[in-house]
Amino acid sequence: MNVLFLTMARIGSLSDRGVYTDLMRKFSDDGHKVYVVTPVERRENKKTGITEETSGTILNVRTLNIQKTNIIEKGLGTLAIESQFLNAIKKNLPRIKFDLILYSTPPITFVKVISYIKKRDNAYAYLMLKDIFPQNAVDMKMLKKGSVLHRFFQKKERKLYEISDFIGCMSAANESFLLNHNPQISKEKVEVNPNTIEPLELHQTVEERDAIKRKYALPQDKKIFVYGGNLGKPQGVEFLLETIEATTREDVFFLVIGSGTEYSRIKKWFEERKPQNAVLMKGLPKDDYEFLLRACDVGMIFLHKDFTIPNFPSRLLSYLDLKLPVLAATDTSTDVGTIIEKARCGYGILWGDQTAMQNAIPKFCADDTVYKEMKDNAWNLLVTEFHVDRSYGLIKEKIQNV
Repeated sequence: MNVLFLTMARIGSLSDRGVYTDLMRKFSDDGHKVYVVTPVERRENKKTGITEETSGTILNVRTLNIQKTNIIEKGLGTLAIESQFLNAIKKNLPRIKFDLILYSTPPITFVKVISYIKKRDNAYAYLMLKDIFPQNAVDMKMLKKGSVLHRFFQKKERKLYEISDFIGCMSAANESFLLNHNPQISKEKVEVNPNTIEPLELHQTVEERDAIKRKYALPQDKKIFVYGGNLGKPQGVEFLLETIEATTREDVFFLVIGSGTEYSRIKKWFEERKPQNAVLMKGLPKDDYEFLLRACDVGMIFLHKDFTIPNFPSRLLSYLDLKLPVLAATDTSTDVGTIIEKARCGYGILWGDQTAMQNAIPKFCADDTVYKEMKDNAWNLLVTEFHVDRSYGLIKEKIQNV
């Protein structure tokens, strides 16, 4: 089977670990031919071209800057990428007949590409719904509800759902939201198909852990609570800063590492407040980042209270993969906190509730036996619910039933 994967994520190599690359390797390992179409932003100064790898073919398409850029270029780039992808496929993969089209949100603007391949090749189209747009932009007040632009993107969204033969949602809350707000979608074509990865169990000695802490000047005698990833408005980073300031425990230290639109504001806060219980680091290369995370004790997730859509951050899998218990401060719409607590690998609280936060933090520090159980439960949650075999099996089943 020839599989075409369309993504806004930058895929440098199929050998990299991640939600999408792990799934594509699974298809390849099972004997399917994989073709990935991924953007190369203009800042990289590279032309559109093909890279052949053992696990598949990567078509790199030159685009405008669409990540970590100003909102005007991001908007133009998002609108233009549909035509850029379609032209690149026609020019560089003209004789390949695809059996399956996989694509994720964002964006919602691949409709023409999907429609063209479906009609030309009679291909099956499976949407992996990772982001519910434009409602998330309305929640964050980046789009005005009912505006011309909002209605334009809503039309695109409905068309994307319409042309998709099946839709995989990240969680039960995600699935319910989609069906409740889109009554035109048949529930028979929707299922829970979460973010998944290929787990890699790593064993670390005490000496190795201490060496990592020394390398990055982290305290040896404290529990390290880490927030790693995007530092943007959707995360509501002000509550993270409030938590650092409110925490007076001697056995707790916060590591904030990442980049994003709010990084400068956070950096300024650190420079002004000079907290003794926290450190801020700029985003690291993926391998270095994962290396650093191994020395941490608790992974933190933040989602802004204003979200009405049930987000499910992929960074949860990064934490679980390293057997890190999780503390999630989220809105009321997502079920990520409920899932963590049900699996007994952490705690979920409401974003902005500092009393609940200060009650939760000691639970990771008080009892070493309980903490060890949370670590084991984190790994068990990953391998039972978020293993790549689950996602692959669900998609493969749909194709076999066609």
